Amino acid sequence: MLTHTLGFPRIGRDRELKKAVESHWRGEIDSKSLLTHCAALRSEHWRLQRDQGIDLVPVGDFSLYDHVLDAAVMLGCVPERFKSSMPPLEAYFLMARGGQGTPAMEMTKWFNTNYHYIVPEFAPGQTFSANPRSLLEQAALARAEGFAAKVVIPGPFTFVHLGKAVSQGFDKWTLLDGAVRAYTEVIEAVSRECAWIELDEPVLACGLPEPVLARFPSVYGLLRAAAGGSHLMLATYFGGIGPVANILTRLPVDCLHVDLTSDQHQFNAVCKALPRGCSLSLGLVDGRNIWRTDMQWAMNLAGQAAKRLGMERLMIAPSCSLLHVPVDLDVERGLDPEIKSWMAFAKQKCAEVRLIADALMGRDVGAELAECAATRQGRLQSPKTVNPVVRERAAGVTNAMQNRASPFPVRAKVQRQRFMFPELPTTTIGSFPQTQDIRSARARFKSGALDEAGYKSAMRDYIGDCIGTQERIGLDVLVHGEPERNDMVEYFGEQMDGFCFTSAGWVQSYGTRCVKPPVIYGDILRPGPMTVGWTQLAQSMTTRPVKGMLTGPVTILCWSFVRDDLPRSEACRQIALAIRDEVADLEAAGIGIIQIDEPALREGLPLAREAREPYLSWAVECFRLASSGVRDETQIHTHMCYAEFNEIVEWIAAMDADVISIEASRSDMVLLEAFAVFRYPSGIGPGIWDIHSPRVPSVQEMVELLEKALKVIDRDKLWVNPDCGLKTRDWPEVLKSLENMVEAALLVRRLAL
Repeated sequence: MLTHTLGFPRIGRDRELKKAVESHWRGEIDSKSLLTHCAALRSEHWRLQRDQGIDLVPVGDFSLYDHVLDAAVMLGCVPERFKSSMPPLEAYFLMARGGQGTPAMEMTKWFNTNYHYIVPEFAPGQTFSANPRSLLEQAALARAEGFAAKVVIPGPFTFVHLGKAVSQGFDKWTLLDGAVRAYTEVIEAVSRECAWIELDEPVLACGLPEPVLARFPSVYGLLRAAAGGSHLMLATYFGGIGPVANILTRLPVDCLHVDLTSDQHQFNAVCKALPRGCSLSLGLVDGRNIWRTDMQWAMNLAGQAAKRLGMERLMIAPSCSLLHVPVDLDVERGLDPEIKSWMAFAKQKCAEVRLIADALMGRDVGAELAECAATRQGRLQSPKTVNPVVRERAAGVTNAMQNRASPFPVRAKVQRQRFMFPELPTTTIGSFPQTQDIRSARARFKSGALDEAGYKSAMRDYIGDCIGTQERIGLDVLVHGEPERNDMVEYFGEQMDGFCFTSAGWVQSYGTRCVKPPVIYGDILRPGPMTVGWTQLAQSMTTRPVKGMLTGPVTILCWSFVRDDLPRSEACRQIALAIRDEVADLEAAGIGIIQIDEPALREGLPLAREAREPYLSWAVECFRLASSGVRDETQIHTHMCYAEFNEIVEWIAAMDADVISIEASRSDMVLLEAFAVFRYPSGIGPGIWDIHSPRVPSVQEMVELLEKALKVIDRDKLWVNPDCGLKTRDWPEVLKSLENMVEAALLVRRLAL
């Protein structure tokens, strides 16, 4: 019985990959040095997995930026604007980040996670050509170092599904045959280096058009033939495939992997449909959360599988790639020992996979299983997880608490009289660059090297500079810049009960951007104001309105590691009540505009369509619970980015925010198609500056984007803003880009005269 993983965190225990790549971008190390760093990190991760009992380590899961971008390069699916004589590595980073006058490829969320992938671009006449060199080099290195490896790449159906047609009306699925031909060449090549090849098809959990779904058996027949003597595995995750299990009976693969942590109910349908001779990989260890596995549950399912299929047809694995969890719990030193005992990071999850396999094969692991059971029972009974006051308040939420006093048209009139904004008002999303001085001041204050007076002075100076800069540039609605915030979720979690924090629990969000998600282990309570003092300070420095900046309940939920002993909807309701109190305090302090960011609303959407409406219902209710306890004259904004909104635009409207800002520049305003069909009732700010790219967009580019937006948005509802916060950008880029943005808004205003 083999154990394996579907992928491992790339970033490293100490974010080694981030540091090496950014050092290369700064010109401090050359390409050869960067690749040497990466090879060493890959080898370290292979050894770590093998040492924890993993038989097959993954090859191809490691990426310098994104594995979907890697797949596009592997298949020769490179947009024309990036085909030049520059070195391949520089062209690769240009595709991901843009620059030199060339816009980057679009970026969006990887299914329902907070990981962002680079979106492949498809056009009529698109050709594919196999380029497996990187995979072959990695596989050869793994073999040379003595590892049993499994090549892991996105499957052809998932790759086409994730891409976008750049020509209106073009059916991207007409490209499937061309993509499959390139896949067969890649598989033929890597089959000579690896005995196992895994093709990831999480798209099976999404629901594909029937004609596309019907092609799985024939396409995988070609891929199986290309694999020759190697074993071909099809892996699905993030949801169940029970509704399409019938295709399995004709699926010519050697092994099927399923995610039983996201949907254990698919188990019977999958076992029944699995072809004879096909093995089943059981995803029993949650690859997306940091809690230890319920071994009683895992052993029950594994035992059932062994009885139905025989142990010789089983493999044990995490549910999905471990990309979504930190590397190693052992390096954590500051966690409460009891709470730490409930957790497992990537390294520990590999050991859990081994434990399940050993137990199933009858090895002497009774003591280990007993320890797991005792720890889980202790967690379920721990008083640290329950606060009766919080439970009582959440149970008392009423419908009236989830509705504004007046409908939007009434509120809009009152708000126009209060603020007297010009046409196309300008603002930013919230954060300004986090300079080294600011990060240092925060770190020194946290460590005790800087006293409270010195810390507040540093923050006050920065806020004053931000306010003065925004006034000089001519923005209509200002922000305080958020210098005191380390992260838009962690900052709030640190000030609420029920959260704890790791010191090295880094997870990749996109490229070299890493986040350290808070951990929700208990009931959530806000002891006191979290943002009011800083926002009041900023408002005292200007006569222009300053937005209060908050993170919404759904985003705090989705961007944390959430407790699994309470329904997610209930945890979200607790957060919503805490944010509701903060909104009330901001309003009482005289703050007239309050932004409650919900970039993760779409991310939390289950892949199974039948599960989406219940989720959207409680998610929208939680946002309204957080935002609805204010007067008509208080303007509520929300922000969303890097997600497909077309399917849920009516639910977004149901959030009843007065203004919504969304990412739109990378997609060239394509995301606004939904608003052309659905008459969105409130204000809309489609981003006209891609802040995830280092390039500064010109005034003309921004004018053109605003003109596109005006084709689907009424002038009196259109706001002007960047795609997202400016925390990761440098001040020179920010100043020039904001100046161009304001000038573009002024030009479009004049064009209407």
